[in-house]
Amino acid sequence: MTATLATAGPAPAAATERPRRGRTERIALAVLLVGTAALYLWNLGAEGWANTYYAGAVRAMTQNWTAFFFGSTDAGNTVTVDKPPASLWVMALSARIFGLSSWSMLVPQALMGVGAVALLYAAVRRVASPAAALLAGGVFALTPIAVLMFRYNNPDALLVLLLVAAAYATVRAMERASTRWIVLAGTLVGFAFLAKMMQAFIVVPALALAYLVAAPTGFWRRIRQLLAAGLAVVVGAGWWVAIAELWPASSRPYIGGSENNSVLDLTFGYNGLGRIFGQGGGGRGVMQPPAGMEPPPGAEAGPGAGGGFGGAAGWTRLFGEQVGGQVSWLLPAALVLLVAGLVLTWPTARTDRLRASLLVWGGWTVVTAAVFSFAQGIFHPYYTVALAPGIAALVGIGGEQLWRRRATWPARITLAVITAGTAAWAVVLLARTPDFVPWLRWVVIAVAAVAVPALLIGARWRRLTAVAALAVLLTGGAAQVAYAADTITSTHNGGNPTAGPATAGSGPGGGVRFGPGPDGARRGDGGAGGVIVQGGPGGGFGSRGNPSDPELVALLQNAGTKWAAATTSASNSAGLALAGGVDVMGIGGFNGGDPAPTLERFQALVAAGEVHYFIGGGGPVGNSEIASWVQDNFTSTTVGGRPVYDLTQPAG
Repeated sequence: MTATLATAGPAPAAATERPRRGRTERIALAVLLVGTAALYLWNLGAEGWANTYYAGAVRAMTQNWTAFFFGSTDAGNTVTVDKPPASLWVMALSARIFGLSSWSMLVPQALMGVGAVALLYAAVRRVASPAAALLAGGVFALTPIAVLMFRYNNPDALLVLLLVAAAYATVRAMERASTRWIVLAGTLVGFAFLAKMMQAFIVVPALALAYLVAAPTGFWRRIRQLLAAGLAVVVGAGWWVAIAELWPASSRPYIGGSENNSVLDLTFGYNGLGRIFGQGGGGRGVMQPPAGMEPPPGAEAGPGAGGGFGGAAGWTRLFGEQVGGQVSWLLPAALVLLVAGLVLTWPTARTDRLRASLLVWGGWTVVTAAVFSFAQGIFHPYYTVALAPGIAALVGIGGEQLWRRRATWPARITLAVITAGTAAWAVVLLARTPDFVPWLRWVVIAVAAVAVPALLIGARWRRLTAVAALAVLLTGGAAQVAYAADTITSTHNGGNPTAGPATAGSGPGGGVRFGPGPDGARRGDGGAGGVIVQGGPGGGFGSRGNPSDPELVALLQNAGTKWAAATTSASNSAGLALAGGVDVMGIGGFNGGDPAPTLERFQALVAAGEVHYFIGGGGPVGNSEIASWVQDNFTSTTVGGRPVYDLTQPAG
């Protein structure tokens, strides 16, 4: 098979020559990028504050430069978010320039998506044809979870943009063994760390292996260059870590999510090894349901369950109910195309750029998929946006290589098998949402029925070949595009957003769903037969009340103190702060478990008249010591359905 396919046609000129863009290609690229921008910006304001936890931090960062640098959840710098602040810097700068709004916060995220698509196109175009690059860019742009996350305020948008940029720099470095480009790749990975910590390093083995194998220079020079790139990673990530660690703890916020107020602990603990090997308990681990309520099957809190959000760990996780529709539509096809591409390029020289790119994107996809599949700690379905660039690049590069050799039987059979398998998997995924465009399954089956025989017999007839090409694209893309369209026409909020229509287990008929923070559900979640349990105080479970209640908002706006109020967890305080345009202290950070502020510190702030109200609510609290002290020493009244304690009027 290798010999037959390898000699079926000349290698693409782009693999050995610098690519040149003609007028038609420039127009096609413009259509791709303008279309991506329109897709990501359309109806963007409907997302509102999206994840209010991060939106609240963006608001705080527009009020105070220390809060800006550390990513504090309130302008008084009580505690930081549980991630580095790089993604928040972009949104906060936009909000400082244009004023705080949903648009000023989310437009930069959408533009990051356009940039990522452009960089992926450019990386694929270095080694393949314009058609392959356009296909890769289109697949990436239309991946449902990419459509969602580039319209959302979670850190993943900046993470993916920087990692795609690092892969592009690696592809450039491998052309001439460029130290400058490979060091730039390392620097970009380092900055990606400042978006989402250790997740940025998942692709490093793929980039390093590809360069070590394919760079056109001596072995020891390659080693030295990779060491230089590794140093660039450390510098790119370490400058902020060093400042945060050396900054006096008494004059900065507590590092949210850490056990000992340390960025290094956060890096290697909650946002590092804890995600791989699991963590439980405490305010920084997975949340537990209320007493007497059991989590749904497959969503048990604790190690090995992905925190109850993404299904049980194992090879099937990425294809399961919670994750499959987010990103896996073309994942099987991408893996087959990776193998086919490596077989086709096996006889080539060590420095072959096409094979080197397959190693980059194939390693990216395989390593990321393996880590996500077997991670024992908290795993959210939206993490899989990091898989989208690798899948898209493999479809573009590998698909072109097989298509160029369609005159041979092995290539045609492989294409037919991939098309049939992709159609079958699309039907399986669509069957999980039986009420969502039910006719589309039959369209996919019908198109596949045309595509497969056309692929097998159409090599000698130009019109039939064109029909086959169109049918293959429709088979692989129609269902994915439908999910993408549903994503932009619905609204999302909270800490665990999902793309596309709700599936069993997270939507109609789906039993109980546990979500972090006060806005843990999206449209359609917990439909017939299901129960949505949203985060109450502390990011736990119970009634969260209504943070936009006019009476409660007016009370906060007239507080006249540094902090209008305090409540347990930044997940709760963010909604109150955004609704009232005031500063609200989120005691204990994300879900109330961080020891910040201490009881003594809180008592001192109350005595100094810097906190006016304490807002309680149902459900467990992370920092029960402060809540108990408030309940024992102050009298509550009900405002907007929530107990409110006036901390300026002690009981008795």
